[in-house]
Amino acid sequence: MAAPWEDVLRDGAAIREAAAVAVDAALLQGVLMRTEGQPNASDVVNFAPFTLLPSAVPSALFEQAYAVQQDFNMLVDAISQNKEFLEHTLASTIKVDDFTARLFRIYTQVLEEGLAQSVFLGINRSDYMFDSGVEGPPALKQIEINTIAASFGGLTSRTVAVHGQVLKVLGKPQEASRLLPNNPSKGLALGIAKAWELYGSPSAVVMFLVEEVQRNIFDQRCVENELWNRDIRVIRKRFRDVFEKGSLDEARRLYMDGQEVAVVYYREGYVPSNYNEQNWEARLLLERSRAVKCPDIATQLAGTKKVQQELSRPGTLERLLPGHAEAVRRIRATFAGLYSLDMGADGDKAAAMAIADPDCFVLKPQREGGGNNLYGEELRQVLEKIRDSPQRTSYILMDKIKPRPAMNYLLRAHSPLQVSECISELGIFGVYVRRGSELVLNEAAGHLLRTKAVEHADGGVAAGVAVLDTPYLV
Repeated sequence: MAAPWEDVLRDGAAIREAAAVAVDAALLQGVLMRTEGQPNASDVVNFAPFTLLPSAVPSALFEQAYAVQQDFNMLVDAISQNKEFLEHTLASTIKVDDFTARLFRIYTQVLEEGLAQSVFLGINRSDYMFDSGVEGPPALKQIEINTIAASFGGLTSRTVAVHGQVLKVLGKPQEASRLLPNNPSKGLALGIAKAWELYGSPSAVVMFLVEEVQRNIFDQRCVENELWNRDIRVIRKRFRDVFEKGSLDEARRLYMDGQEVAVVYYREGYVPSNYNEQNWEARLLLERSRAVKCPDIATQLAGTKKVQQELSRPGTLERLLPGHAEAVRRIRATFAGLYSLDMGADGDKAAAMAIADPDCFVLKPQREGGGNNLYGEELRQVLEKIRDSPQRTSYILMDKIKPRPAMNYLLRAHSPLQVSECISELGIFGVYVRRGSELVLNEAAGHLLRTKAVEHADGGVAAGVAVLDTPYLV
């Protein structure tokens, strides 16, 4: 599964020249992040970390990942509408995981009050690795699906041009011409624009709900600019702005600074550190409103790890997607082994299995944003400590996916140029819009390839571990 430039990796002079070109190309193309030292200022920026060379991706697995994305969109949407499934699945988790419990309480309160929202927008990203841990060719295995604040659709739209330039400089114009165009920012904006249109108020705005610290602002601006190009007005606000200035009228229309808000696009709100009591109040206000939330709180709950594990149980997909046997087959083919740690014989067995052979598993809490999973000795120590406690139900257990490493250079600002043994993770963006019970839009919106050195078990680009990449299909 090697890319056709293994020879180049050994040519130090060519690599140094290509790296200098690559960094300038990234800056020219806008593959940018703010700096750690000044995370809220755009007068000092640097390139977002990326690979010097594109990484080889099996074309059959790439096509499989795209082919199943509309099925996953349909599945997430079905889960978000199934109160009984969410209640049953998260019953044990909300007893021990306070963050999931707080989200669930808002979900329950909003349902009891009656939903004001009638248009629903989902932007998700399903992430995979290529498992070579079994006999035969590598297999596509899902790591997780992100249903809130799925990032890097903007910057990855600009990375292809950088890698194309690098390949040309290295004397590989044919290979450069084979890189696939990729523009998730356009696809994500299309979904937001459709939801805005169906909301039905031409003077209303789209509100990006953003974090206090905004290093990744340019990724968001890519999507934002697509909306401005469609003459859709965008505002950027934080939870505290919503708490201080947000209000609902008698029809539960949401207003910020006197402007009606049609769509709330969350780029924040996915980890406990995003919340204090005021922010929880702001979240409740948003959820009670008529505005289209991306995601609404039910869809955020649909993305929890516990839901992921429950989906792997025999018969669950069939109950959630009746009459969609082919979609069920495509989805199930991507599942790695997933195991419940609920109290009882099955959970006891799964815990004992992982303690006995910790290098074969991943222990996953109900968290997004990367850097939360436990592996190896750390996994064993944590599980031994909580194996007889209900605390273990705040985690799920998953088979560890074992991709085949490849050599590449990971370009980071102020870091030495050195070759690394790397593994990659492919994400497919999905966008859907539902009005009432009718799915009016359901599409795959582009892809994201992230690559990291093998010594890092967990973490994405925002966490400072993985870097942006471009797939080269082989």
